[in-house]
Amino acid sequence: MEQTPNPTNASDAPQPKWQPLGAIDRRVAGVLAEKAKTTPDIYPMSLNAICTGCNQKSNRFPVMSLEPDDVEESLDRLREMGAVTLVEGYGRVTKYRHYLYQWLGVGKVELAVMTELLLRGPQTVGELRGRAARMEPIADLAALRPVLAELQEKGLVISLTPEGRGHVVTHGLHLPDELQRLRLEHGRSVDSPRAARPSSEPLSQAAVAPAASPGIEQQIIAVIRSDIEELKSQLTQLRSDLDQLVAANERIDGDVRQLKDALGA
Repeated sequence: MEQTPNPTNASDAPQPKWQPLGAIDRRVAGVLAEKAKTTPDIYPMSLNAICTGCNQKSNRFPVMSLEPDDVEESLDRLREMGAVTLVEGYGRVTKYRHYLYQWLGVGKVELAVMTELLLRGPQTVGELRGRAARMEPIADLAALRPVLAELQEKGLVISLTPEGRGHVVTHGLHLPDELQRLRLEHGRSVDSPRAARPSSEPLSQAAVAPAASPGIEQQIIAVIRSDIEELKSQLTQLRSDLDQLVAANERIDGDVRQLKDALGA
């Protein structure tokens, strides 16, 4: 079962120990946090289960193809940081549990939000609300905003575009060069508080030309490709959900037929 932080006095609570993580470490940590909430029957997790979770195609961006050795090395790094631990008592199979509540210094809903950002990276606040709500109840955007504000205060969430329609946020665990690239892709300078329109809105030539730089075209292309991959991932998830609904409907139809046969109807 998932371990949640015990309520303590603020003065007694351990200080967060989080630090920037590489892409593989973020994926591994995110998978452990996700599965602890969504499938507690398989948590704590074995190395192979974590590897499968890292490579799944739904709720992941980018899609990865990691080997068990990659995941094991990541788990060793996360253990050294205090974010993950080994769990005894499961026979020959080594299993792992996360310590992200303590490591990040967050609560249950905050961890759900961070988990989605770790698994998928930058996304709009609306997308984030829907995705995180599968792990913890988040009724609407009004309920999410104070959670994001608290995470921003802790430096765990960063805005990539201005607040408002299409507001894009990401987590604060990116490495510095990654964060700089993301800010450029979404039209925000690292040092300047001024931000351009969200990347989901088309950029006019007039808007691009005054601030054009040698690599601006490549940055715009990268954003477009990222959006396309996001749409592909969402389509894959929708197809998966539809397949599950069809299968469930077929099971119900079968149960109804069996009941009719039993009743002689």
